[in-house]
Amino acid sequence: MGAFALTNSEYTCLRKGVNRAPAFSQCFLAFSINILITLVVYRQIALELKQYLMHAIIIVKQQVLVHSEEMLLPHWQDIIDSDVFASYVSSAVPMGDDLKMIDLGSQYIEHKELRPVGLRDLLATYTADEFQPVMRAWQYALFMRTHQYCGQCGDKMRQIGWEMARQCDCCGHRVYPRISPCIIVAIRHEKQILLAQGPRHVDINLFSTLAGFVESGETLEQAVAREVFEEVGVQVKNIEYFGSQPWPFPHSLMVGFIAEYAGGEIQVDGKEIIQAQWFDVNDLPNVPPKLSIAGRLIEHTQQLIAKQG
Repeated sequence: MGAFALTNSEYTCLRKGVNRAPAFSQCFLAFSINILITLVVYRQIALELKQYLMHAIIIVKQQVLVHSEEMLLPHWQDIIDSDVFASYVSSAVPMGDDLKMIDLGSQYIEHKELRPVGLRDLLATYTADEFQPVMRAWQYALFMRTHQYCGQCGDKMRQIGWEMARQCDCCGHRVYPRISPCIIVAIRHEKQILLAQGPRHVDINLFSTLAGFVESGETLEQAVAREVFEEVGVQVKNIEYFGSQPWPFPHSLMVGFIAEYAGGEIQVDGKEIIQAQWFDVNDLPNVPPKLSIAGRLIEHTQQLIAKQG
């Protein structure tokens, strides 16, 4: 192989390129800086827009602060800009990309644009999708209130940053929000549905489906059979899953079932149930609205009986 050599024209082109390199580098650097500045500006705009679109769920006692007229949640940016809530902003709990929760505990703060509203009032006003983050925020707040100290050694607990949990650094005990599974069942027999009334519903004369908490060591279906027999003295069969609904009063998960009457005479326990009886599905008493799983179970039972003819 011969020695490597450049022609005169190649050498001239290479030299011109070298001479132009500093100018090119300066142009590229300026371009890169402009791009970087643009990205920073856009990022800042995106953050400000995100804060404006983000909402706040502010819990006080067992209520939520909403705008006085529309019952809408306040914008997070308005909370940041407010002197009233300034001391609570740093303790806000993230609940996704568009929500943050602040728990005021028992301390009520006067605000000219916000007023406290009960969870049941919001349940009756909001859609299911609107109410879901509110009840999740309430359950988070309740969890944090009731787990300030370790139940195992009594030492102070701290909030975990990457998940909703509280940790005891003394003994290593970690706890998560409490969820209490509760079955709820609609029982049908021919063209009738079994409805009952508890002490809480006597004044408003409300009848509803049977419900009860799941006990340790039993399946959901076993809980259905046991609760029904304990409360009204009848047996059920053909137990089928219907659906579920979180129920923040205070931290239940309602698991719905439908079932058929299998036998027995109604005998109420007189404690949890005051009275129970069979009702024609076309002539029902005052029952829960369809926004609750009890109301939807009753409606579904009506549809099943209608199909049977």
